[in-house]
Amino acid sequence: MIDYKTSGTGNKLEVPPDLTQLSRDQRYQIKANSTTASAANNVNTTTSTTTAALTLGDVRVERAGNQRWLVVKRSPEALWPDVRDFWLDNGFLLTLDEQPLGIMETDWAENRAKLPQDFIRNSIGKVFDQLYSTGERDKFRTRIERLPNGETEIYVSHKGLIEKLTGTRAPGEVSSTLWATRDSDPELEAEFLRRMLVKLGVSKEQSKKVVANTESNGQKVTLSNSGGSLSLSIPEGFDIAWRRVGLALDRTGFTVEDRNRSTGTYFVRYSPIKANDGKEPGFFGKILDLGSSEKKSEPVTKYSILVESAGNLSSVKVRGSNNEMVASADEQKILNLLAQDLK
Repeated sequence: MIDYKTSGTGNKLEVPPDLTQLSRDQRYQIKANSTTASAANNVNTTTSTTTAALTLGDVRVERAGNQRWLVVKRSPEALWPDVRDFWLDNGFLLTLDEQPLGIMETDWAENRAKLPQDFIRNSIGKVFDQLYSTGERDKFRTRIERLPNGETEIYVSHKGLIEKLTGTRAPGEVSSTLWATRDSDPELEAEFLRRMLVKLGVSKEQSKKVVANTESNGQKVTLSNSGGSLSLSIPEGFDIAWRRVGLALDRTGFTVEDRNRSTGTYFVRYSPIKANDGKEPGFFGKILDLGSSEKKSEPVTKYSILVESAGNLSSVKVRGSNNEMVASADEQKILNLLAQDLK
């Protein structure tokens, strides 16, 4: 069961600047379109050498490795209001809602279904709701991308934090905790894709079947060094490699500011979440309001991630914001992050 809740007022969980609102770029301004379509009830199965897909009406689920995404025969303009309503209906606030860029991101939220539902909790939970905490927070990023054939791809990526004690508490001292990153959860992403299928017109029973039965055909990636320049090799054609790299970037601390599919380029900035980011008071600190929040992060750096393909083999390279070479240590760190997620 999932029952997320965020607070629209008061002090929020502090995190690094990947929540900064992106400026609107008029080059990608799109016109409103009220066209809608309903999903049919028939289930069809199709399989390729790179991804497995299950289709329901005008929606299908594709998967490669531990990554899943939706492909819908509707325009981004028609889908955007439904996707926005989907997150709001599931208890989230949106900190990023950029239709021209095709990016939507939720606030950090807690799954309240994980809290004990005993007599005391049920009796006073509504009054002292903030005293209860699971010690975990989640947020989700949705990326909506138009395809040349008129279809639209929807990606959902997850980021998680977990609350940890900062050390041994001396007698009489208030507990102190900090928020540290935890691994992205592909199954949690799959669950929200399933729920999104229902929002788009698929029945609950069919949505469970289509997500559960989508087999993984992801291929192994390798890191290679040629002439002192590192690259990531993906045994997939451009379309699949482009999709997988984009989702991996969303998962691993990057913010995709822009993208150019025709040149195979993602323009990103990177600011990793460190263990001392998002500091929040512990249980007693919440009662006494003695906790403090501070935000420390590395400077934000911008990069270009290049996806180049020849037949059924693609390579991923890291360049600077102006396509210049980057330090080998940065190059290796970024490619290792992507390789870990693409495994």
